[in-house]
Amino acid sequence: MNKLFNAEVSAQIKSILDGMINPITIKLFVDGDCDTCQETKQLLTETAELSDKITLITQEVSDASDDLVTYNIEMTPSFVFLDADLNYRGVKFNGIPAGHEINSFLSAIMEMSGVTYELSNDVLKRIEKINKPVDIKVFVTLSCPHCPGAVQTAHRIAMLNPNVKGQMIEAQTFYDLSNKFNVSGVPKIIINDSLELLGNQPIEEFLKKIESL
Repeated sequence: MNKLFNAEVSAQIKSILDGMINPITIKLFVDGDCDTCQETKQLLTETAELSDKITLITQEVSDASDDLVTYNIEMTPSFVFLDADLNYRGVKFNGIPAGHEINSFLSAIMEMSGVTYELSNDVLKRIEKINKPVDIKVFVTLSCPHCPGAVQTAHRIAMLNPNVKGQMIEAQTFYDLSNKFNVSGVPKIIINDSLELLGNQPIEEFLKKIESL
């Protein structure tokens, strides 16, 4: 099988991953009928090979009943990030993080490893005050240059508050779900299946919606 990353791209990604602080684990869930499972596994494998701080675990959904519940896996391919202590901190991808989404993928790796993203004290306090379960779905397409920013924001909030889960959903792979939520433009952000935002909104707009729940 041909590599997804050529030598130049591999070198660029490796230079980013060299900045990781702590090790992380990625758990990938696949099944035999999944359209992009093999490509996703290959992308994750090639990335993990570029850093000894990344452990990749691949599981068939038929063999992963407990983990499917633990991480609320409802579609494939899906993968979650675990921190150095193997804690799940609400960061999930559904579909292959190719195209522009390589940026949100690499950002999730770095931040899960302990690299901090600067946020204002006001924003941090608002995130800390979230005291109810929040699920943030961010529908994307791989050709959308504005989508990674929205995914990064959802994941960032999730990593900072255990009540929040943030997930990327590749809209074309999961067409039925996109249709359910009337996704006609991306990024489309759905919060608790009821509130929505369109476009790469600032983190304050995410918080305003969450605070209105």
